Amino acid sequence: MSDNQKTIKKTISFGGRGLHTGNETTLTFKPAPENYGVRFVRVDLENQPEIEAIVENVEQNTSIDSLRGTTIASNGAFVHTIEHVLAAIYGLQIDNIRVEINANEPPIGDGSALPFVHKLIEAGIEEQNEPKDYVVIEEPLSYRDEQRGIEFAALPTDDYRVTVMIDYKNPALGSQHSGLFSLENEFITEFAPARTFCFLHEVETLIDEGLIKGGDLESAVVIVDRKLSDVEVKEIKKKLDIKSDIKLGESGGILNDKPLRFKNEPCRHKLVDLIGDLALVGAPIKAQILAARPGHQSNIEFARMIRAIYKKQKITKKYRDVITKGVIFDNVAIQKILPHRYPFLLIDNVTEFEPGKRIVGIKNVTFNEPFFIGHFPGRPIMPGVLIIEAMAQTGGILLLKDGADFENKLVFFMSMDNVKFRKSVVPGDQLVMELTMLKARRNTFKMGGKAFVKGELVCEAEMMAGVVDK
Repeated sequence: MSDNQKTIKKTISFGGRGLHTGNETTLTFKPAPENYGVRFVRVDLENQPEIEAIVENVEQNTSIDSLRGTTIASNGAFVHTIEHVLAAIYGLQIDNIRVEINANEPPIGDGSALPFVHKLIEAGIEEQNEPKDYVVIEEPLSYRDEQRGIEFAALPTDDYRVTVMIDYKNPALGSQHSGLFSLENEFITEFAPARTFCFLHEVETLIDEGLIKGGDLESAVVIVDRKLSDVEVKEIKKKLDIKSDIKLGESGGILNDKPLRFKNEPCRHKLVDLIGDLALVGAPIKAQILAARPGHQSNIEFARMIRAIYKKQKITKKYRDVITKGVIFDNVAIQKILPHRYPFLLIDNVTEFEPGKRIVGIKNVTFNEPFFIGHFPGRPIMPGVLIIEAMAQTGGILLLKDGADFENKLVFFMSMDNVKFRKSVVPGDQLVMELTMLKARRNTFKMGGKAFVKGELVCEAEMMAGVVDK
């Protein structure tokens, strides 16, 4: 696997009908520069709005049920059912591409990612000069939906692997497993051809919901899970505008006896959907992904978790040169973030960090602190205002954002409420400061802070801060 970013060599287009909307659509892939990412562009709308393919832009309240596909939106512009396009892009390890579309849904093709793969290969793939920006899973990550029996895990590894299990508790399909262990060697031949599928009873429901307007028997595998009367068959043919005969076959078989491309084609397609949805992390992933009974909604929730890790890694990599186990930012990194210096830098390292949510900082209190000379002679006690200051400096780091010009900003604290000092802090103590974001509004932030020594609360306060230019 190359460590440099990739794009395509030339512009290429693909046309057809959208699965759910039935709209005639032309999709045009165009090369893009380094660090551009994947962006969909609605060229049919005024000002041609761009929608970056990241989980922050996933829209779940649309006319198309999020269980049926993944939709992204920005500034009122939507693109539905993007998972097969994204799977093709990610499966070919393309990092930067502009996807222009003249309607609100890509063509369905044959219901797989393969038509898009063929077009991208035809366009050619070329390596760029910038290195790939991986998100690396360093510790096991898990997600569970007990009610729907859905489970995900991401385990540390040096490459990208995906294993999927589906179990519909339906004798027409049963339980299936599949695993991809190399995008480069397996994606094009073993997974991209796997077509979307549904049960026969779902076809009726989808039609009644006003969906699959562009669907036909060539764009999906339909699993026969119940018998239909001749009247019901005629009604389905009419609604889908099918002129040819429909052969139901045996229960548990495939409508029209269409041959499967793989024995476990439904499971392989679920794996392709997962790859497409996880592409919304916005970066190539280094992890072993395990998924039981995945669906679009759960895929997106897991993608959000991985993207949060990615955004944290983007920030931490910017400031730290040496990686120490159990330390997010050491003293060297902290001096790159905060303007404070001796004798007023009152935080030694950061051990936990969730950008914009929570942070844990450490201050090792020694007898050599200059304030002990006068506070108090013969009985050194750390001034309460300096405990608050140490908490405030920790809170300042919590305000770090990916891509923000933090070096040219200052954090001014505007107010402090509910300040309480519970216990004295003396030489030899280790002050553990935990700050949690309570409210964020533009450049003003409210945080709740607590400081502990040996697990005992020594100080707490609520602090309001503002971020201003230097």
